[in-house]
Amino acid sequence: MKKIISTTNAPKAVGAYSQAVEANGTLYISGQLPVNPETSKFVDGGIREQTAQCLKNIEAILAAAGYTIDNVVKSTVLLDNINDFAAMNEVYAQFYTTNPPARAAFEVANLPLGALVEIETIAVK
Repeated sequence: MKKIISTTNAPKAVGAYSQAVEANGTLYISGQLPVNPETSKFVDGGIREQTAQCLKNIEAILAAAGYTIDNVVKSTVLLDNINDFAAMNEVYAQFYTTNPPARAAFEVANLPLGALVEIETIAVK
């Protein structure tokens, strides 16, 4: 059985998707953009600030579902420019300090609203 997860501490879904869906002890978090949920706008700054906001949004959704960052088993990082990988990775490492999850990261042609990064996540209890 699936359970829809939603929190006001992360950007609301603006399309035909949920912030996250939990099924059989696994949490699937939709791709998070660098949107500040208080302003509904992108955070100021570059790839570092945008990566941090994406991960803060993920943490908020994890918390709403009763998970923590330690429950994350897989992340997919979509980058507008693969040359931003090192800077993104520096910030990412600050959130996953021990036993980081499996991860894929790659450049895509475009991200919604001109974002520099989008991150989707899977967590397991």
